Amino acid sequence: MKKVITLVFVSALGGLLTLGGYKLFIEDEKQPLKVEQTSDFPVFVPASTHNTINSNSVDAPNFVEVAEKSLDAVVHVKNTSIVSAPVTMQDLFFGRQSQRAQVGTGSGVIISPTGYIVTNNHVIKNANTISITLNNNKVYEAELIGTDESTDIALLKIDTEDELPFMAFGDSDNAKVGEWVLAVGNPFNLNSTVTAGIISAKSRDLTGQHLQSFIQTDAAVNPGNSGGALVNTNGDLIGINTAISSRTGSYIGYSFAVPSNIARKIVNDIMEYGNVQNGILGVVGTALNSRAAEEFKTNITEGFYVSDVQEDTGADRAGIKSGDIIKKIDNVSINKFSDLTGYLKTKSPNDVVDVTLLRNGSEKVLSVTLLKPTTALLPTIGVIKNATKQDLKQNRTDYGVKILEFDENTKQYWNRNGVEEGSIVTKINGRKLNSVDDAQTALNMREFNEPLQIEVINNAGEKIIYNFR
Repeated sequence: MKKVITLVFVSALGGLLTLGGYKLFIEDEKQPLKVEQTSDFPVFVPASTHNTINSNSVDAPNFVEVAEKSLDAVVHVKNTSIVSAPVTMQDLFFGRQSQRAQVGTGSGVIISPTGYIVTNNHVIKNANTISITLNNNKVYEAELIGTDESTDIALLKIDTEDELPFMAFGDSDNAKVGEWVLAVGNPFNLNSTVTAGIISAKSRDLTGQHLQSFIQTDAAVNPGNSGGALVNTNGDLIGINTAISSRTGSYIGYSFAVPSNIARKIVNDIMEYGNVQNGILGVVGTALNSRAAEEFKTNITEGFYVSDVQEDTGADRAGIKSGDIIKKIDNVSINKFSDLTGYLKTKSPNDVVDVTLLRNGSEKVLSVTLLKPTTALLPTIGVIKNATKQDLKQNRTDYGVKILEFDENTKQYWNRNGVEEGSIVTKINGRKLNSVDDAQTALNMREFNEPLQIEVINNAGEKIIYNFR
């Protein structure tokens, strides 16, 4: 049987999967995604006069009360960063750099009366200062509490003696395709804007890497809506608006939101631990479709086919075996890979999930305890993993994490500097590393625009410090 499985690791760090591998069988090539760029400005086009309205159509629900409550809990986010670049032709010719302020804008959602605000990581990335404007036009400086780049979620905090209006997280697992929703945000710097639509799909992945699980809607979302609220008709926050699928950079019918259950979990982890704590199942495999079913000689075309179980993981200990087909986790049906990854992103290490699977035609339910990942993604390097005592002894160090696999874009750079796969990373920004969790904490502790400093033991046994911006 030809090999159809690509092993991928799912971890809490950087969105890397230690869940399993995936190979796409019949999916068509996707259109490129343009994430909202908040510096864009609108082009107003006259509406067509040829549209017809069916007088027999069913009226949409009344959104007035929900919209009024939502507007006060959605804020305008402005980030200011200092960038260096040549300004004149002489600067370019002589290699001179001039500093200038660069401003980006987006939206955020107040999630507590004490001033915690959730937004997108890309809205505040590389910011030197962040300011928040409330719906009553009061302006506050915000503190960045933490971010998770893999889910594009960031947590901010403003200090105020006032009790702020806020929005409660809803249960995005209960959201249904066809359900009415509102998108609330600040597109094109037009403050306090509400649009309506329906949920078009769930568990939508946009990257082709099957790490994401977005809610897709047809509510109009444009540059500046990033970080805003996706709200159901009860006024519950069920998503954080994040991206649009577009060739122009503006809305053409599809928008995407991080489900509230994922956003809530990320926020809780950042507040409690300072980083994201994801649990792994410990299986390798692929989502089933007709071609995969033929390859694995099964007549089942939906579910997750387990081709391998990683040793000493929760799945291994619970008795999941190669050839099993996972149909549900708890009460969530698993029909595609993003169903599985999306639900597991809402879980933590030591959480217990009930896995419903098919084995030789019979249904079984096994309780699996999720474990901490032992691998992670380190920017500029690639995949790192916890080092064994033997790894540390060979490199004559008492601490560090092991480089498992380089990023394709930086592999040649590291190899030229005598750093190979298997080398040990000992420090990030001066902080000693004893585990991948330490690496995540060190990354989250970086200040605005602080360079990334990585200490590595090279092939000659030398500890070398590398700086990246």
